[in-house]
Amino acid sequence: MDQTFQDQEALADIITQVKDVDEQLFGVLLEIIRKEKVYDYIRYLLDNGIQKHLEEQILQQRENLKQAYNEMKLYDFRKNIQQITDALKKIKDHKFNKKDYSNEENQESIKDLIKRIRYNKKIIEFLYFLVQLTSLDNTLIQCGSNSLHILVQMKVDMTNKNFENIKMQNTSLVGANFFRCNLSGSEFNNVNISGMNLNGALLLNCKWNNLRIHELNQLKGHGGFVRSVCFSLDRNTLASGSYDNSIRLWDIKTGQQKAKLDGHSNQVWSVCFSPDGIKLASSSLDNFIRLWDVKTRKKMAILIGHTNFVNSFCFSPDGNTLASGSQDQSIRLWSVKTGQQKSKLDGHTSRVLSVCFSREGNTLASGSSDKSIRLWDVKTGQQKAQIDGLEQKIISQRMNQFIYNINQGNSLLNQINYEKALQCFDNAIKINPNNCLAFNNKGNALYQLNRFEEDIKVALYKLNRFEEAIKCHDSALNINPQDCDVLNKKGNSLQNLYRFQEAIKCYDNALKNNPQDREAQTKRLSALGMLKKQQ
Repeated sequence: MDQTFQDQEALADIITQVKDVDEQLFGVLLEIIRKEKVYDYIRYLLDNGIQKHLEEQILQQRENLKQAYNEMKLYDFRKNIQQITDALKKIKDHKFNKKDYSNEENQESIKDLIKRIRYNKKIIEFLYFLVQLTSLDNTLIQCGSNSLHILVQMKVDMTNKNFENIKMQNTSLVGANFFRCNLSGSEFNNVNISGMNLNGALLLNCKWNNLRIHELNQLKGHGGFVRSVCFSLDRNTLASGSYDNSIRLWDIKTGQQKAKLDGHSNQVWSVCFSPDGIKLASSSLDNFIRLWDVKTRKKMAILIGHTNFVNSFCFSPDGNTLASGSQDQSIRLWSVKTGQQKSKLDGHTSRVLSVCFSREGNTLASGSSDKSIRLWDVKTGQQKAQIDGLEQKIISQRMNQFIYNINQGNSLLNQINYEKALQCFDNAIKINPNNCLAFNNKGNALYQLNRFEEDIKVALYKLNRFEEAIKCHDSALNINPQDCDVLNKKGNSLQNLYRFQEAIKCYDNALKNNPQDREAQTKRLSALGMLKKQQ
């Protein structure tokens, strides 16, 4: 046990060596290693002319950048490369690259490691870097496999990540969320994939062998058919609704029942956790929707209004509104805070079978057995569009093209192919100019492209690129002014233009919408510090 602890301490020390490295450098190095077809990349980083080549570019930049700034960038670059190289050399010879760290005997060590690195974005990017290196270097497969296991245990958001051609072996990826990830060409051997989410993932030419899929627990207790189940946000709890009129909460790890929620007088038709995981909603053939406090297991509210049972309901992305679609042909919007009905949306001529909010929460889609899909403006309650017949196929094709361009753009962004990513986001904007996501992603791509050129290629400081990024973020904010991600990214671009007061306003607005936003808190402090230096 002592030896394991000492090994863990050594591993943590190695990994935290990169805590101050510019995270964009990992992607750039991967791109160089791929293009140059480097196999002994550690020797390449130490002995090859890569450092000299990039340093020369730093010294050749335009006169509008001060000499002190040049020297600072040169120093940072050399230091970053040295830190990455040292960490790679040590990890390659460490037990982390030889043993399966997902097994039971190493779980305490992994938990201790996660506590030390959990909120460090740069270390998280380094772990991604180790995972992606497995596509280029077979001697790092176990290290990359353990790194991906840690990312899964940390519940890091991996949506749209590019894991093309990675090689994983002897590890556990239980509960991994690979939603819309690119796993094409990946090789898995002796990997536990129980509970893995592969919705929307690209899985072309995969070679997955000796996979392990285990039934974790059998949950027994209901006295009738189970009609609906839903995982909590932290994936530790499962809620189930049954024909026995009850809702039950289960501990996923032990399989034990944590609570039984009674109140419905008929079969429970659907259950769903709120986005923050604090509340649970349930609907029943008794025509009512009930809201429950997950922690106290107490009933918070009964939503009364539908004259027939509710087929479907959905929380808005911010968790403040619940939409419900019923057998009574109506859709209703409810205040989660008060339990009161906010509006009733009429238009369908038959039962409403499904409702779903858009990502930004401004639009609600509903599907009915009247063979139509309708789009509603959540704020006004007015119908925006009706899709049926041939029109439905056309809209569906356009929506597929929109989603494809967004996913492809994100994949190219992860591969440091910024120009092509921008083309994809431009295509998405042409298809749907009213979508906040497309503008936000384009703004992010412009921001990263300029960072890449200025910090790595060290070209002329292109103010117009950051200005264009800000315009994209403004377009996104016109659609959804409360989107914290967009506000933070706009603030980042403003900081790079030394417009610190404007950046601080962006971070302040993000914090108004979400006081717990860590990125806004951190970036705001940084902007305040830079503003003081400027003054």
